[in-house]
Amino acid sequence: MSNLQIEPGSFRDRESRVFYRSGRVHRALSTRALADWETLAETQLFKQGSASGAIVDTKRAEIGAEELSSLSPHWVGALVHETIPFISYPYEWSFSMLKDAALLQLDLVAQALDEDMILKDSSAFNFQWQGAHPVLIDVGSFKRLETGEPWVGYLQFCQNFLYPLMLTAYKDLAFHAWMRGAIDGITPENFANIVSLRDTMRAGVLVHGILQAKLQKSTANATQSVRGELENAGFKKELIVANVKRMRRLVEKLVWTKDESVWAAYATDNSYDESDYEAKKAFVGRAAAERRRHVVWDLGCNTGDFSKIAAEHNDYVVSLDADHLAIERLYLELKETGPDNILPLVNNLADSSPNLGWRGRERRSLTARAKPELTLCLALIHHIVITANIPVDDFVEWLAGLGGDLVIEFVTKDDPMVKRLLLNKEDIYHDYEQPIFEKVLGEYFEVLERKTLEMGTRTLYYARTR
Repeated sequence: MSNLQIEPGSFRDRESRVFYRSGRVHRALSTRALADWETLAETQLFKQGSASGAIVDTKRAEIGAEELSSLSPHWVGALVHETIPFISYPYEWSFSMLKDAALLQLDLVAQALDEDMILKDSSAFNFQWQGAHPVLIDVGSFKRLETGEPWVGYLQFCQNFLYPLMLTAYKDLAFHAWMRGAIDGITPENFANIVSLRDTMRAGVLVHGILQAKLQKSTANATQSVRGELENAGFKKELIVANVKRMRRLVEKLVWTKDESVWAAYATDNSYDESDYEAKKAFVGRAAAERRRHVVWDLGCNTGDFSKIAAEHNDYVVSLDADHLAIERLYLELKETGPDNILPLVNNLADSSPNLGWRGRERRSLTARAKPELTLCLALIHHIVITANIPVDDFVEWLAGLGGDLVIEFVTKDDPMVKRLLLNKEDIYHDYEQPIFEKVLGEYFEVLERKTLEMGTRTLYYARTR
């Protein structure tokens, strides 16, 4: 019996297939893909890219033909990849995360062209993160450049990267819900329908958006191959090089200038005094340092202060917050000063990322990808219960389902921040009382340590699942 486990999200690639073997990530290759890999492996592009972390570290795997045939007789070779600590998706990234992945995509295309290769697609899903550093994981995207071949990934780049970035930069429209709802990205037609006449004066909108939508419409019923026509016309590599350079200049200049949101300033606009804040950090530090965990989740991370404490004592921290601006600021800080073992993601727990794609298998839900060994849930439960209307017992049960240890903070209705949430609402949250919360917590967890801050309205609990 084979010990190969197929990764369902990779089945659309007809030339390679991702699978797991003995807990490691592998990629099966067709005859054509194996030849492309052998070409790529000898390039400076791959050697420098894998050394710098821009391309996932990859080696040829020694797997016999009989074992590979258990997947399909189509596969003739295999690779083994470095394991990414936590898989994320573009609809969970901040603006600058998507922008940096776009710039890396363009840089890799340019470098590939220098060695007569090209990336055959431009999917944002081909990138993952090592902390605040993007890394290309789909080495199967590289292929030898054929004479007269255009940049076949251009349209996909626009849909996955350029249009989402321009909508956020030019119109302050968040791309997350749209990209979560459309796995292929934003189409030229939809982009053209959103932008206004005034927007056509902005860089890139007319050429890459409006005109691209018109071109797509005009070729929808074409009977001849546009690619074939380009080849017959003698399409030159230099044209791709020039287009990639122009696109890089355009993307590099895109900036999201939003400077405030509801919760992005929470770290400085809250009810803590300095002594309580230091006591809270000490409490979290003790729990985080009790033993080394592989993965920690910081739910409602905001500015990431407690993520950084957890990162000092554990391998990897996934920092989640529904506030896009808060995650954007955290990413830019991590990119500049580190540490390198924190991954910031935009994710609303009350509407978290679901299973998506064909048969719901191409993109996995948040909890299906991995589960934490320690969860930080600080100054969050009142938002979940009062803002999102999630019952206390249901939320605690969900936390228990994650497994591992828990640091959670309960904020009473006397706290100024909770009063703010209830200001224009009827208080129907009868389950949001500390005795009820503690009873529910005790049903699922054993409380190891409990501390009420001096302010009296906030209590911290360090607990372990029963």
